[in-house]
Amino acid sequence: MLQGKKIIIGISGGIAAYKTLFLIRLFKKAGAEVRIVATENAMWFVTRVSLESLSQNKVYDKVFGPENDYTTEHISLTDWADAFVVAPATANIIGKYANGIADDALSTSLMAFDKKVFVAPAMNCKMYENFAFQKNLETLRQNAVQIIEPAEGYLACGYEGKGRMEEPHVIFQQVQSWFAHDRKDLQGKKVLLTAGPTFENIDPVRYIGNYSTGKMGFALAEELAERGAEVTLVAGPVNLSLQHPGIHRIDVQSAQQMYDAAMNAFPRMDAAILTAAVADFRPAQLNTEKVKRTGDTLTLQLIANPDILASLGQIKKSGQVLAGFALETTNEVENAQSKLKKKNLDFIVLNSLKDKGAGFGTDTNKITLLDNKNQITGFELKSKKLVAKDITDKLVEYLKEHQA
Repeated sequence: MLQGKKIIIGISGGIAAYKTLFLIRLFKKAGAEVRIVATENAMWFVTRVSLESLSQNKVYDKVFGPENDYTTEHISLTDWADAFVVAPATANIIGKYANGIADDALSTSLMAFDKKVFVAPAMNCKMYENFAFQKNLETLRQNAVQIIEPAEGYLACGYEGKGRMEEPHVIFQQVQSWFAHDRKDLQGKKVLLTAGPTFENIDPVRYIGNYSTGKMGFALAEELAERGAEVTLVAGPVNLSLQHPGIHRIDVQSAQQMYDAAMNAFPRMDAAILTAAVADFRPAQLNTEKVKRTGDTLTLQLIANPDILASLGQIKKSGQVLAGFALETTNEVENAQSKLKKKNLDFIVLNSLKDKGAGFGTDTNKITLLDNKNQITGFELKSKKLVAKDITDKLVEYLKEHQA
């Protein structure tokens, strides 16, 4: 799928630049044409000979270099390429890109590029968490730049935390997946999503909630929108933002609010995928004043919340596709199959808390897809961005069947 594709790989001045040599090789082995744009500082970490040998093209690292083919190399290069991958992307180059600064070969090329851009940040964990950097990163997200999140682990500076550039094969997979799905196979389809937790108030300062962060649902929303769907996302209280400008977001807090929003939207939808971790119960009484401690115990009476997934299953029309999630700890497959049938679903996404890296709050997930045709498909642990592609592929399969 990358045969003949034209890729610019941008390299900025970080120790992770050595990994970019492996990334170049992956693209070349897949049949892509590769051109390198580098900052002058990047050339302290990798050699021109290595880059030109692997890419089989000259390196562009000076705006007015005598070896350039054109005096406006940044324009000719960006006209040539299908996608731009910046790896590693330092805080400096991300800051320049987010704020429209073009003062070297890489930043000038980014400013002139009007197609798909992937950015793989790499830096010290304190730099990554800095408020100014996070603001710049958010600016890129809001303008449809795909951020390939850095990993957590030991960093070259001696710190341990988030900031290590993602491995070359993961970056390659994300770019490859984007090309594979750039066909817009959900164009014209309307999809409802729910994501995140719900909070059920006890009093003005306390609530019942869970550990869901909404990361899987938001990744799925981005993937659906990238592939052409008109997405309505009903989000519980999460600290997440969206990259794709076309996603309609509805923020709610309680299960009842999420139920109302989902029930209102679903009749107009072609499909719905409910990823939210909805509270099954809420306090029977909402205290308008803070509950004071009056003893060593406190008893709360809880009542059931509406079952959003089951309610949508009851009103699902012919041609609509409905899917849900099942997070299980025991008898995982059996419980997921029971939920699939009981709630009138087309397919269900099973997570097990026994799988390391597949629980709440992680950037990875390991899923099993079960459908109403008795098919069970397991997947390896991978990023939630890539998991979203697997789930979307399953949705596309069902929508095509309904059209047939």
